[in-house]
Amino acid sequence: MLSFNRIRAQPRSNRSMSLGGMDYADPKKKNNFCGKILMVSTLTALCILMLKHSPTFNTPSQFSSHEPGVTHVLVTGGAGYIGSHAALRLLKDFYRVTIVDNLSRGNLGAIHVLQQLFPEPGRLQFIYADLGDAKSVRKIFSENAFDAVMHFAAVAYVGESTMDPLKYYHNITSNTLVVLEAMAAHEVKTLIYSSTCATYGEPDQMPITEETPQVPINPYGKAKKMAEDIILDFHKNSDMAVMILRYFNVIGSDPEGRLGEAPRPELREHGRISGACFDAARGIIPGLKVRGTDYKTSDGTCIRDYIDVTDLVAAHVKALEKAKPGHVGIYNVGTGKGSSVNEFVAACKKATGVPIKVDFLPRRPGDYAEVYSDPSKIKSELNWTARHTNLEESLQVAWRWQKAHQNGYGAPLMMSA
Repeated sequence: MLSFNRIRAQPRSNRSMSLGGMDYADPKKKNNFCGKILMVSTLTALCILMLKHSPTFNTPSQFSSHEPGVTHVLVTGGAGYIGSHAALRLLKDFYRVTIVDNLSRGNLGAIHVLQQLFPEPGRLQFIYADLGDAKSVRKIFSENAFDAVMHFAAVAYVGESTMDPLKYYHNITSNTLVVLEAMAAHEVKTLIYSSTCATYGEPDQMPITEETPQVPINPYGKAKKMAEDIILDFHKNSDMAVMILRYFNVIGSDPEGRLGEAPRPELREHGRISGACFDAARGIIPGLKVRGTDYKTSDGTCIRDYIDVTDLVAAHVKALEKAKPGHVGIYNVGTGKGSSVNEFVAACKKATGVPIKVDFLPRRPGDYAEVYSDPSKIKSELNWTARHTNLEESLQVAWRWQKAHQNGYGAPLMMSA
């Protein structure tokens, strides 16, 4: 049998009193405990009452519902170089913008600049998230009422892609699939996809048109083409409006000096030639390395079509304006004019006023000799034409930002997921 009697060597006076094998609480202690419960309950009730009378209680976020006359655009990778400029243009044009970025390549400083420029409620929100996390992406779509997606988020260095191809297939191809599935599940009907001329590889004829066969020669271009194929296959049984923009080599920065390009130091060796030129001009690196002087071009160096970032984001906004349900638009975004790397370096020297030292090295794996666009389709269908086509002027604008931001946007802030 169970015994309810407690055996104590030395009963303590401050414990409950035992009577007939049963314990009875001290009345004073019991009253004190009940008083605490009553006080906590009263304070909780007062807090709830105050919240209910608050004007923001139960008020849905402006981002969580569709609003007539307002287009809500999700900008993936909006903390990056191109994505932040696109977000700026959208906000200037009175779009509602949500930026999703994991800051692996983007800059929190760019987000802060945009937040300072557009502090009004319902204009801009930033969500720290990784598109590779499908659960997080589904949650973002379930909590926000998006009208369109501009999908920029991607690692984007040709050289790096040849050394770590799996990263590129995960980050570009797989993540695009995650975004597309979330769009389908939540009936977001417009996609503007940021693609690349790297999907064409090294064509036999120039200039490149949208009908040029896509035969990419590096994992970056291959991953982008795979993402395009997924989008196009999905669209066959969908009424989604899809615009795919294949753009060429991006340079420049915001003409008003608010945003610029600030790659992480560990990625500089993979970055754009303009970044390398500026690093050499600032003395961050001893000189500029030009890889490949034996290409079948006029001066032996690669020929590229350099598009100013201001023109590029204008093309994205045009694509958004012209997107039609059930329709796919595929466009090259370039100037239609090729410039050699030697010509680019000469323009950079003039723009910076610095006699940059140049070292000529063997070719980089995955590079191609000559690539420039035929932009006639985007001109005729979207009424878009590149306006900033002077290399030296675009580089001067970017150089002003570089000189004013010696440390980019500042030291990156570590954030937890």
